[in-house]
Amino acid sequence: MSIYFKCPVAARCGGCQMTKLPYQEQLRVKQRRMEELLRPFCPVEPIRGMSSPLHYRNKVHAVLSVDKSGRPISGVYAAGTHRVVPVKHCLIEDQRADQIIRSIVELLPKFRLRIYNEYTHRGFLRHIVIRTGQFTGQIMVVLVTTSLEFPGKKEFVQALVQLHPEITTIVVNENNRQTSVVLGNRENVLYGSGYMEDELCGKRFRISPRSFYQVNAQQAEVLYETAIDLMGLTGKETLLDAYCGTGTIGLCASDKAARLIGVELNADAVKDARINAEANQVHNASFYCDDAGRFMTRMAREGHVPDVVCMDPPRSGSDVPFLTAVKSLAPKKIVYVSCGPDTLARDLDFLCRDGQYKVLTAVPVDMFPCTEHIETVVSLSRVSR
Repeated sequence: MSIYFKCPVAARCGGCQMTKLPYQEQLRVKQRRMEELLRPFCPVEPIRGMSSPLHYRNKVHAVLSVDKSGRPISGVYAAGTHRVVPVKHCLIEDQRADQIIRSIVELLPKFRLRIYNEYTHRGFLRHIVIRTGQFTGQIMVVLVTTSLEFPGKKEFVQALVQLHPEITTIVVNENNRQTSVVLGNRENVLYGSGYMEDELCGKRFRISPRSFYQVNAQQAEVLYETAIDLMGLTGKETLLDAYCGTGTIGLCASDKAARLIGVELNADAVKDARINAEANQVHNASFYCDDAGRFMTRMAREGHVPDVVCMDPPRSGSDVPFLTAVKSLAPKKIVYVSCGPDTLARDLDFLCRDGQYKVLTAVPVDMFPCTEHIETVVSLSRVSR
């Protein structure tokens, strides 16, 4: 049965580029794209899609502005601009998050909280970020403001929680810089623990406001299980999880490895990864806050070679120093988890250029229905000489 999408703001928003296509056709388009890009390297397995590709985003970011009457509105930037398109109901966002955002916007005039103006750089509230736990039901609200001094915060929190008792924590994040980056580096907890938890592949994970976590938890399980299968772990291997974030992939694989080493540059994420390991009683894991490329170069120099390297870089892919460090380390197997098809092809070309590695297979996973983005898991094997 074909699934169709009817979004009234799709043309103005531009965030979902494929809503005009039924879901099965979206999958076919993505499959063809990956087959064309990866034809020089390996066969591509059938894409793994969703049975119900609606309201999957567990992280919702609302930009705040005012309409012509000066009333607060929330929405998204139109593609390629800083013009806010008002959005009340989004087909791919968690519905609980959308409801909470609407309530916050309705509360703002009562508490005289001014919306930040990026041209005059005046005002208080800039963004709202909601993160929801698909399996735990926990909800974290992050209010991005120009100051940690929050007037009437106690009464505001009380009013919001009364409207939405399902909220488990509220955090105010200070961002007073003239930047398009959403979150700043300082925050205060207004309500609850200051973090949320969710579960993936039987493991429980702590997620802080600035920590990375896959926005589609249902498909994240498919993605991680696919990556773990391609690792081919037997219980004797050392697994290095580069760009480990809060440790999700590595910890999900830890039961099948003798040792897990995670490396990540984000200190908040490393802190969460260590807490996650302890909470899940994973005793064979060590997490380090460092640049992954430098860390692997040091490992190679000291003769500590892992059997498997799992790498999950940002959409921009890996840089040459990182890929050079991987090749210097020379693990038996590399599992590359990619969210950028073009940079994946570029990086595979670098890894395979001198014949040191060959690509075995690629498995696309549709993490982002309605959009052109594609997540792909690729396995590479070191060539015996």
